[in-house]
Amino acid sequence: MPSTWLPRFGVICGVLMGLSLGPPALVEAFTGETAATSFVIGLGTAFGPPALTALYLHHATAAGRFGVAAYAVNVLGLTLFGAVAFSLNIVLFFLDEATAARLLAGPTRFALLACAVVFVAGTLLFAASMLRSRRFPRVPVYAYALSLPLLAFLARLPDTPLTSALHVIAATTLIWLSLTAWPRDPSTRTHAYRGRATV
Repeated sequence: MPSTWLPRFGVICGVLMGLSLGPPALVEAFTGETAATSFVIGLGTAFGPPALTALYLHHATAAGRFGVAAYAVNVLGLTLFGAVAFSLNIVLFFLDEATAARLLAGPTRFALLACAVVFVAGTLLFAASMLRSRRFPRVPVYAYALSLPLLAFLARLPDTPLTSALHVIAATTLIWLSLTAWPRDPSTRTHAYRGRATV
């Protein structure tokens, strides 16, 4: 029987990532971006790759080759965009606007754009893989496909109640999908979401 340590670790990371994203965003809806909330959100990006791995392992058999490709693109994009989010929240946040603008000029701007494109492409492919596998509820999968790309496009814009709400939706989605992927005993594992569960 394969070890459940890795998927359980990934699920825990997914929950922690959601918690590092949602509650700080709720605070920012009332206070605006602060050093504390930015710090938590920036560090929370480290939990992304293990969480994504747990989601992949949960539907790997049903996903086939398409799932492997989708996971590969998404994990690369998530790692790249995680680095972008870390830089925006922990590095650029503490710089004055003129210095930050200079750092984001030239090749850096195109590199950040490329990271966002790979992240969005990987997110959409991986969401399609989860849908095809029928191993996840559809609502959080659709939310994953919509909320995470929107976060990428809005990352450079000032924080507003709308962006805070989007962060909360993304956080809830990550926690929901992660908990769905928690390894269960093979004799009781749910194999599909087709009207009623099949065991």
